[in-house]
Amino acid sequence: MKKLALAALPLAMSVGACATVTRGMHESFTVETEPSGAMVETSNGLHCDATPCTFARVERKAEFTVTITKAGYRTWTGNVTHHTAGAGAAGMAGNVLVGGLIGVGVDATSGATQDLTPNPLHVALELEQDDTPAVTPTVAAGAVASGAAAAPASAPSAAPATTPAAAPAAVAAPATPH
Repeated sequence: MKKLALAALPLAMSVGACATVTRGMHESFTVETEPSGAMVETSNGLHCDATPCTFARVERKAEFTVTITKAGYRTWTGNVTHHTAGAGAAGMAGNVLVGGLIGVGVDATSGATQDLTPNPLHVALELEQDDTPAVTPTVAAGAVASGAAAAPASAPSAAPATTPAAAPAAVAAPATPH
């Protein structure tokens, strides 16, 4: 029995840190935008000049802020975090079943059991809009026909709106004999 335990020790050591071995400590992280062509900057130093873009080696246990900018669109800022992945949990379970207590510790600290979320990061950018409310002048009903402008309906008026009276026709003076 002692020989069997000694023979199993190298096997247990070889599968220790299963998730770290099978998944690695890094993963690729992708940013997609609608429309494409936006610039991406992250709080952990990643940078891309035009989306879509993929960063090949990001730590699985990383947490960072992403800022996306594009001329004519509102700046977008959001967070990327991590969660325990199904494959990472399976690797950790392999450590527990085979008895790789060292592997459990390595996987837990390396972040190999984690996946970045959201990944891919997909953002629909919003068009920038002027925050100044549009003012549409209103014209009094009587003024429309005559072409005269009136004060906006919400503004108090000092005098009632009137339409200009038609100019009196010129009266011809009777001809006088000379």
